[in-house]
Amino acid sequence: MCANYKPITLEQLKQLELPLIPFDYTDEVYPSYKTPLLFKSEHGLEWREVLFGLVPKWAEDINSSKRAYNARHETIFEKPSFQEAAYKCKFGVIPVTEFYESKYIENKPQRWGVRRKDGRAFFIAALYEICKINNQIIRSAAMLTMDAVDHPMMKEFHEPGDIKRSVVIIPHDRLDDWLSLKQPHQMIQFMQGFPVEEFECSHVPKAKIAKQTPQLNMFDLF
Repeated sequence: MCANYKPITLEQLKQLELPLIPFDYTDEVYPSYKTPLLFKSEHGLEWREVLFGLVPKWAEDINSSKRAYNARHETIFEKPSFQEAAYKCKFGVIPVTEFYESKYIENKPQRWGVRRKDGRAFFIAALYEICKINNQIIRSAAMLTMDAVDHPMMKEFHEPGDIKRSVVIIPHDRLDDWLSLKQPHQMIQFMQGFPVEEFECSHVPKAKIAKQTPQLNMFDLF
């Protein structure tokens, strides 16, 4: 399951004709890092800066964001951490350039990246929540996941013998449908494996970066 990814870039943002993101974010995201989330309000498409890892309304701290970064779609209506957000259709997307999974080669894990062949960003289905801790508003989100045992690409990841899971990717042409859901159980129609012919994967060793650098946004251009 996805615990590390590269968010959308400014160039990809323009390609998809999305609103500009009004805040900085790192060029590689891990659990509890801040990341852009796209959702739909009465005003149209909007961005929010959220923690990668969901913090439920009843939390007393944000530590759950380090663990609850993936949510199995099969159980979100049952798990206390996710059920309130799920029943209220708090569905958004986390736009991604590339996400990383472990592939075991000769019993040793390698970091592999999954990306679109055409270089465009893609949308990972997310469940988001808003809570208040010590009078501070906390916005957070988790990526939705599905069974990947039969997916041609994603079944090859994770340690041999482990359960095979995959993030859920919302097709570009169904973004508005996903963000407009009003009935919670309608989300099941989107829980499908992504078309492998549109994606590619390869070994991506982790670079030794001394410091994370922020993505450029609209305010960096002036």
